[in-house]
Amino acid sequence: MGPESRGKFLSGFVSIIGPPNVGKSTLLNRLIGKKISIVSPKPQTTRNRILGVYHGEGYQIVFIDTPGIHRTRTPLHRSMVASAQSTFQEVDVILLMIEMPRPNSPEISPIIKKIRRLNRPVVLAINKIDLGPKEKLLPIIDQFRERYPFAAIVPISALKGDGADLLLGELKSRLTEGPAFFPKGMETDQSETFLVSEVIREKVFKNAKKELPYSSAVTVERMEEASEGGLLNISAAINVERQSQKGILVGHRGKMIRKIGQAARYDLEGIFGTRVFLDLTIRVQKNWSRDTRALRRLGY
Repeated sequence: MGPESRGKFLSGFVSIIGPPNVGKSTLLNRLIGKKISIVSPKPQTTRNRILGVYHGEGYQIVFIDTPGIHRTRTPLHRSMVASAQSTFQEVDVILLMIEMPRPNSPEISPIIKKIRRLNRPVVLAINKIDLGPKEKLLPIIDQFRERYPFAAIVPISALKGDGADLLLGELKSRLTEGPAFFPKGMETDQSETFLVSEVIREKVFKNAKKELPYSSAVTVERMEEASEGGLLNISAAINVERQSQKGILVGHRGKMIRKIGQAARYDLEGIFGTRVFLDLTIRVQKNWSRDTRALRRLGY
């Protein structure tokens, strides 16, 4: 008879790791049931460790969504990878994600090499099964069974939700008796200002082209409710590295910044359940992604 059958509460921490752009943030948002992590088709969009809480019947899973592990080029990238790797020692279960269209990304071998040194159960999730022919799935499963003794291998589509319940079941079965670390109804430990900055940054990623999003960081400077009318006033700055980038983000007659602001406001009103007035400005912080002092100032 397991601990759950005796009415005892189960809990644990799960780190979601993997190469960039395999769908870690999409999976976290899917499991939690709301947007708490930035989602973009561009790789390396998650810069901070995002903590999300899944409240099950008689159990709680605390997820840590990490930046994609990749080769480092700048102080920002080194900070992102160090953030991801530091979670390995802090969790009870590691959830490694790969994607079916690219099961042999060059980042996977170094990740497997690192997790071999840890005494942690590792569950493998093969994401984006909706993007490939089903006959390719079994060979990928067989390949990874030979590469590492995974506790379980679960094919999923984080975007569509396929396999999500099965994945939750596998993770739940590896929890141990413990407390509820967070109260019911609390889905993340991130502050409201952090969530606002991530929503705005997501819209920059979705609307700006090429390398510009990687040179941008968002700081929330003011966030307060109006005394009447239920309006949430938010002032935020998009920090870029060059004057030319500022011009691109402003766009012709302010078209780009309005597009980013409107999309962000729409999402924020859904998150906070109230009308939002969003004041966006663009500030030039020269070479901030390569300046360790600027990184600290901007929250990295």
